[in-house]
Amino acid sequence: MSERNAALEQHAVRDVASAYRVAPLELTLDGVPPGYKRTEVGLIPEDWGIGHLGEFYEIGSSKRVFRSDWRRYGVPFYRTREVAVLAGKGSVDNELYISEELYYTYAKKYGVPKPGDALITGIGTIGKIYVVPDDRKFYFKDASIIWLKSRQSFDSDYLKQLFETQFIRNQVADSSTGTTVDTYTISGANRTLVPVPRIAEQRAIATALSDADALIESLDRLIAKKRAIKQAAMQQLLTGQTRLPGFSGNWETKRLGEISTIAMGRTPRRNNRAFWGRGHVWLSIADLQGKVVSDSKEKITDLAAVGMTPIPKGTLLMSFKLSIGRLCFSGCNLFTNEAICSFTNLRVDAQFLYYALNRTDFSLYGKQAVKGYTLNSESLKLVEVSLPSGEEQAAIANVLSNMDDNIEALKNRRDKAHRVKQGMMQQLLTGRVRLVAPETA
Repeated sequence: MSERNAALEQHAVRDVASAYRVAPLELTLDGVPPGYKRTEVGLIPEDWGIGHLGEFYEIGSSKRVFRSDWRRYGVPFYRTREVAVLAGKGSVDNELYISEELYYTYAKKYGVPKPGDALITGIGTIGKIYVVPDDRKFYFKDASIIWLKSRQSFDSDYLKQLFETQFIRNQVADSSTGTTVDTYTISGANRTLVPVPRIAEQRAIATALSDADALIESLDRLIAKKRAIKQAAMQQLLTGQTRLPGFSGNWETKRLGEISTIAMGRTPRRNNRAFWGRGHVWLSIADLQGKVVSDSKEKITDLAAVGMTPIPKGTLLMSFKLSIGRLCFSGCNLFTNEAICSFTNLRVDAQFLYYALNRTDFSLYGKQAVKGYTLNSESLKLVEVSLPSGEEQAAIANVLSNMDDNIEALKNRRDKAHRVKQGMMQQLLTGRVRLVAPETA
């Protein structure tokens, strides 16, 4: 993406964020702001209604399709998993189809999904809603997917946004009838309560929130593209297939034991409560999220730290048991458990080693354990790394670090766009911000 486009996106996020910051509502003695009313779905404007989904949609399921009718080509046939992907705006690599003949038979006898209809996942991951966007042909799997046939009195894109809110999620969860698998049924869908502004306002709300979704989706696609570019760059640069300008010469292979001192962490005794609480960062594998880690779910006290060697800020760390190969740099002086090692006294560029180990196949060096491969201090020393000169190591690491910084900046923008969208939902779906002037009596 060009710098201009990036700046425009950032400006758009700022503008949207400021537009949906509103002053707190003034409350009357009964706690209800003027112009609002208290309902089963919360505070909403006085000119909004509430209703059950069954009042606005004909709710049912598809005609059953037997396995013997499945085909490898023809009209796409969606199960719950495909509908969930479509609901998340993903693309479906379809596996199943039905014949054109069967599709048209069902279309004539029972009907098929039309634009504006909604499909809701009813088994397993329940409450994912896909709004049919056009008249492309497809069919879907029976009662595991709830079919809301549009009567044009309710906007399905508005409904999709409502299904992301907590008060709808709570209704979906509360209506679940499954004992081992969550199940949202046709009767549960019929009883689901929704706030009902005028159809024009529903459409305006849906458009505003869909625009916010489009920004998030565009950033997600850009992040995926940048990650793919980085992976290709790593493949080329860390193997010497592509050389940066000004560098030549042969690479050499060294073992980790030759280029670093490898130390293991440890876990203080769990049965001594004096060892656990406020104090020092103590990392477990679950804490290894991101390139730099400065905090942990658990902390150890000064008493526990006595006799343990602190790991200096900026040290390269790696998990080597069970979840092997999670890497990060310590963002502060800290300690780790016995499943994480530290690389100190490095005789290579630390950033280069970080990227090189990210591509290493540790199964070549580990032993098979009950839950996967595991390494120890001796096998770690034998791990081989291909190395160019120190100057080329630093240059390669700089290129890849810049790519990481760019991806991280995009992720931050995406996360901010998510937060803005949540704020918009809170304001628009409760009527705090009105996109269409209220009706007057």
